[in-house]
Amino acid sequence: MFRTALRNVLAHKARLLMTVLAVMLGVAFVSGTLVFTNTISAAFEKSSAKGFDEVDVSVTPSWTEDGEEHELTPAVLERAGRAEGAAAAIGSVSGFTALADQDGDPVGDGWQVQGANYWGTDDPRYPMTEGRAPRGAGEVAIDSETAARTGYGIGDTVRMSVDGPVLTPTVSGVFTTDDGNVAAGGSLTLFDTETAQRIFGKAGTYDEITVRAEDGVSQTALMAALESALPKDTVEMTTGQELADEQARRITSSMDALKQTLLVAAGISLFVGTFLIANTFTMLVAQRTKELALMRAVGASRRQVTRSVLFEAFVVGMIAAVTGLAVGIGIGAGLRSLMGSIGANFPEGPLVVSPSTVVAALAVGVLITMLAAWLPGRRAARIPPVAAMNSLHAKATTKSLVLRNTLGSLLTGAGVAVVLFATTMDDATGAQAPMGLGAALIVIGVFVLTPLLSRPLIASAAPVLRVFGVSGKLARQNAVRNPRRTAATASALMIGLTLITGLTVAAVSVQTAIGKMASDSLKADYVVSMANGSYLSPEVADQLAGAEGVTASSPLRNSYSTVGDDEFENLTGVDGAAFGELADFPVEDGAFRIDGTQVVVDQDTAGKHGWEAGSRFTATYEDEEKQELTVAGVYQGNEMFRGIMLDLATLAPHQDDPGDMQVMVKMSGGASDTAKDTLEKALGESPAIAVQDKQDISDEIAQMVTLMLNILYGLLAMAVIVAVLGVVNTLAMSVFERSQEIGMLRAIGLDRKGIKRMVRLESLVISLFGAALGIGLGVFFGWAVGELVRSQMATYELVLPWGRIGIFVLLAATVGVMAALWPARRAARLNMLTAIKSE
Repeated sequence: MFRTALRNVLAHKARLLMTVLAVMLGVAFVSGTLVFTNTISAAFEKSSAKGFDEVDVSVTPSWTEDGEEHELTPAVLERAGRAEGAAAAIGSVSGFTALADQDGDPVGDGWQVQGANYWGTDDPRYPMTEGRAPRGAGEVAIDSETAARTGYGIGDTVRMSVDGPVLTPTVSGVFTTDDGNVAAGGSLTLFDTETAQRIFGKAGTYDEITVRAEDGVSQTALMAALESALPKDTVEMTTGQELADEQARRITSSMDALKQTLLVAAGISLFVGTFLIANTFTMLVAQRTKELALMRAVGASRRQVTRSVLFEAFVVGMIAAVTGLAVGIGIGAGLRSLMGSIGANFPEGPLVVSPSTVVAALAVGVLITMLAAWLPGRRAARIPPVAAMNSLHAKATTKSLVLRNTLGSLLTGAGVAVVLFATTMDDATGAQAPMGLGAALIVIGVFVLTPLLSRPLIASAAPVLRVFGVSGKLARQNAVRNPRRTAATASALMIGLTLITGLTVAAVSVQTAIGKMASDSLKADYVVSMANGSYLSPEVADQLAGAEGVTASSPLRNSYSTVGDDEFENLTGVDGAAFGELADFPVEDGAFRIDGTQVVVDQDTAGKHGWEAGSRFTATYEDEEKQELTVAGVYQGNEMFRGIMLDLATLAPHQDDPGDMQVMVKMSGGASDTAKDTLEKALGESPAIAVQDKQDISDEIAQMVTLMLNILYGLLAMAVIVAVLGVVNTLAMSVFERSQEIGMLRAIGLDRKGIKRMVRLESLVISLFGAALGIGLGVFFGWAVGELVRSQMATYELVLPWGRIGIFVLLAATVGVMAALWPARRAARLNMLTAIKSE
């Protein structure tokens, strides 16, 4: 039986080619993902480990029970340096530092851009390749990678910013570093220690003290000595090896998210491939009915017949897996080069092909193929030998069709009920599980019902197909001749389009809601914020208030407080006199008035505490001072503005180190290029600050949504490609089955063009059938997800992107036409007499 199975594989190479390609693509996706993520993880781990070569023990400040951080003072540093076994101790200070290139654009956009201190005149962490260490506030040193990218050299003046205001120091030195962020495209700027402490808000203190051990002293021995020398209640200590291990774990964890996303996409393409595999083996079994019956007649058992089919699947799966693994290794290497070419640089390192990757690739390829072929093999074994010898293919009985349709209806109905129930849940997070379960039930149910749905939906295309005469009529009849085969082929395309449409509907609807939220609640012409989302210096608000053309401005300054029974609440300090000109919120109770101790509260916070206009409560500020505040009004909050808003003059005295999240600005002439240029110049054209009007905010949101959708489209494209292979395979094997019929059509007058048109129209109908199901399900799932979002976002409303949906339909039609090219050409070139004589 095994020899027979191997002979069948070799005899049907062409028919199995599409199956091999489908499995190979899925395996290549899986192995390429594993190779790429493992390679990048290993490179980052190796690079970060080098960064700890000069660190044997790290000393960091601990936190008090009240949430305040202890300080690492020069006294602590001195004691650490004198500890037994310590060769040297270095105090470190670091923070965000945006550096502009010579065109004024931020360096390292999208990656970590940091600043730190250079210790003394010869810091072993940062070997100088040119120049010398920075001295005083007017000098900095930059890393060699940044120097090469920007063209900066010794003596050049650079523009940078830490918290908004622009600094213009001179480059005194260029150094090398093993910092993984620099290797990945970021930048590192070094100041002398005193300057770094001042600009990072750590005057006279350090973020970390790193201690290097003397020769022959282990890290654990040094840490034990430091535990005796330093106050245990104010510091925490970690060995360099532990830091390196923790960094490796963080890198692995961060790469896991990317790996899981790519593997999910690979899993979808493999799932779609199972339809192709099952269809292929079902058709092969049907074409070999007499052969299988003869085996049964000469003594082969049902189990042997099933095993014969599974062995064929094993051979096909192994070939596809080995080929896919080789292609996947190439994909992994190509992805690394591609990411580097678009600016996403990674540390150097060898390509990593681990044994687990090889095992996973082979296992996935073989198991997926054998699982998909199991049901056709089982069906083959159940065909009675006598019926098979008479070429009476087992047709679906009325009982089996009723059972299938009943099961499909129950699954679909249950799925719809679960999804509808999930949309009524108040807890959006808790609703995700039932929503996912319901979606899975619907997809399975619709797949089971697809043979039933194929007849009426394809029949609805009859008026259009009549335009193509006999070819159109034959195409419609062929499409519904074997509903199960049509269903399996269309379902592969349906799954891909369901995901693509659902994600598109949800994303575009959220994008519209956020844009509406910004336009409805913002009256300000510009919003000024740090490009990396950190806090602005209060100096920025003062600079903007004095800029030419500014009629109103207000910072948004966050702080924390406790209210009532020590419940935590966020406070937002604003300029009460100007804020009404900068924002507009519907007021549910009272008046929107912010002045002195009068505050406004969003409806959720008010409801939680039972507040209304006129309610009074006591707030405990971050400096432990208490004050009684009065609710002047209750407003409708949103994702941009919520919580307790109070006057900045009331909040500011209780903050030791204030910082603004953003500054809202109103201009006399409204938003314009001239107004924006005026604000940017008032801020010294700081590379760390973003000045955005409403359109900029909407464009930024649209850009993020578009980028996300493009990434998802790219990931799901593999599933669509596999679906295309499924259509090609089904049509090619269908043409083989219908060789005699096609020969008769040619004999009675249908020309080659008519044959080609018939096959193409059949492919087009099947593809559009799958598209109709996929887009319909996608819109439903998009609506359902939107109902969960609506509970969290008041401005949300369902938006159907008809333009994109039209593109999806056009894509499906193109898939149908392209997939039919080879099968149609093959059908048209069949020899008429040979085809008539075929069985």
